[in-house]
Formats: sequence, C-alpha cells, structure tokens
Amino acid sequence: MKALPWLDPSRAEALLRQLEQRILVLDGAMGTMIQRHDLQEADYRGERFADGHDRLVRDDGGAQGAGHDQKGNNDLLSLTRPDLVRDIHAAYLDAGADLVETNTFNSTAISLADYHLQHLVRELNREGARLARDACAAVQAATPERPRFAVGVLGPTSRTASISPDVNDPGFRAVDFDELVAVYREAAEGLAEGGADALMVETVFDTLNAKAALFAIEATFDGLGARLPVMISGTITDASGRTLSGQTAEAFWYSLRHARPLSVGLNCALGAKELRPHVEALSGVAECHVSAHPNAGLPNAFGEYDETPQDMAETLREFAQSGLLNIVGGCCGTTPDHIRAIAEAVADLPPRRLPAHLEAAA
Repeated sequence: MKALPWLDPSRAEALLRQLEQRILVLDGAMGTMIQRHDLQEADYRGERFADGHDRLVRDDGGAQGAGHDQKGNNDLLSLTRPDLVRDIHAAYLDAGADLVETNTFNSTAISLADYHLQHLVRELNREGARLARDACAAVQAATPERPRFAVGVLGPTSRTASISPDVNDPGFRAVDFDELVAVYREAAEGLAEGGADALMVETVFDTLNAKAALFAIEATFDGLGARLPVMISGTITDASGRTLSGQTAEAFWYSLRHARPLSVGLNCALGAKELRPHVEALSGVAECHVSAHPNAGLPNAFGEYDETPQDMAETLREFAQSGLLNIVGGCCGTTPDHIRAIAEAVADLPPRRLPAHLEAAA
C-alpha cells in the first residue's frame, strides 16, 4: 500500500530537518500557567456560556448546555479566553520552545462529559490547534530561519480499557476499544482541521488506550488522504518503573512501534531525576526520536512543584550529554522560566542518534 503524503509537506519536512540538526524544545505546562491567573467560574464561562447554556446552540437538550460548573475546565478557555491561551503559547515560544502543545488535553467526549460539553469536541480541538498554530506563525515571522510547530495533543481520557475501575469486578471495563477509537477520531479530525503540525498521543498510562488513539489517527489520515507526523509520550506512574497498565518503558515501545511514530517519550508523574533510567531504557531500543518532558520534581505536601528552572535544566542537560534526547520540555509545574533554562542548557549539545545496533539494522 502506498504511503499517504504529508498533509502539509513544507511544515512536516521542516520539522524533520530540525530534528536532524538539534535537540528541539517542547513547551511547559499549560495548566500551571492557567492556575496563576486565579480564574473564577465567570472567567471559564465567558459570554457564550454565561447564562448556563451554550448560546450558539439553539436547542440545548441538557447535554448541549453548560449548566454544570465549568471552573477548572481549562480546555474551554480556548473559546472563552483565547487571549489567555494565546499569551501562554507566546510566553513559551519567547522562552525558546520550538514546539507548543495545543490546549486540548481533555478535549474528548469522554473527558468533556464531566462538564456536559461533549458537543464541543471538534470545535475545541480545531480552535486549540488554530491558537497554537497562529502563535507559532507570529513568532516564526520574526525568525524565519527557525520554524516553530504546533503539536495537537490527545490526552489519555479518564478511563482505561485495560483495567477495571471496580475492584469487586475485575472483568468490568468502563470503556471499550471501539468507543475510544470514536472519541479519539473526533478529536484528531478537529486538530487536523485547525492546522496542527503534528499529533501527540500524550501521558499514556494504558497502552490499549494509546492503541485506540493511534488507530483513530490512522483512520483520520485515511479520511484526509494525507498524514501528519505522530508523536507518542507515555507516563511511568511510580517508582515501579511501569505504566499503570503494567509495562516497562521497553515494553511500551515494542507495543506501539508498529505505528512508526516520529518520536516516543515519557512525561508527567515523575521529576527528571526519577525519570532518567526509564528514558535511558527507551533511548536504547527506540527506532525513532526520543522525547522527555518531566514534571518540575515530585509534588510537595501542598501538591506544588519545587524544582527550580536551574535544577531541572542541569538534570536534563545531563540527559542530552548522555545522548538520550531529541526533544525535551516540561510537564506539571514547569513555566516559561523552566523552558528558557532548559533551552539554554541543551542549545550546544547534539541530538540523540539511533543506537549502533539499530543503525546497523536500518
């Protein structure tokens, strides 16, 4: 079967060239930056949802409204406070990020059901991608020699296809593969429509969920007749060194390598120091680029993150010096200050190359 062409060849090829030349910098946490604004219910609702329903939907029919509290629904801000989301993207780009992630981590029907806003899936993904792409274009216009890229994020959802949420019924599943494919495809189509340069299946705690997302992405590409680069990032949930569904970093890679991703990596849950052995293991087997965007250390007693930009940058520089990284950034607790320090720390270091045994087999 003939491979599908790139949806936007110039941007895809620019991304591939940049990855060959240097370590690319991913942005930091969107949620951390939003929390700094101390937003209230009215901020999340904006004018469109101020009356307890979506003013753009004539027949709200219950599920079409926003009668549920919206405070904390960060993805909704792409519609109600796009200025804030755009400013956060710009701050990360100004700090040195080459790639910014869309504000769409929870923009699937499963996650939006918590806020009774499932009807917004495609719109939130489209607008989230558009905001990130516009921010990249604005910065790149001033520095055309250094392209910037919008990464469309597909989060893990709040359900797992591999594990029962009921300890008394281990065979029960709150979601199945086909349901996940449907919700992921709806989100992926919106991200592509909004102009995302790549798609990232992120914070994977259940490999079966990721398989569903990747299946949905391929279906989306088939429908478009073209494709985007695909990135995958899993999460090691604790000191066991495994994902929630029980896989080591190496097993995680071998379960998903059939998707031939642009990159595979790890993010969230752990700080950089705790994540290092797992990134090293992944780097030793992955036949593609490797990414890492850890938290700013482990959360303290107040659920906050204490690792300074300088400490985090020093740790991640050692990752790069050891030849482990192609893409590096931050997750929970990280800010533009963290990203600036990380970007400076890896600027003079070469990107990871394929391990020798993989280069020989290529």
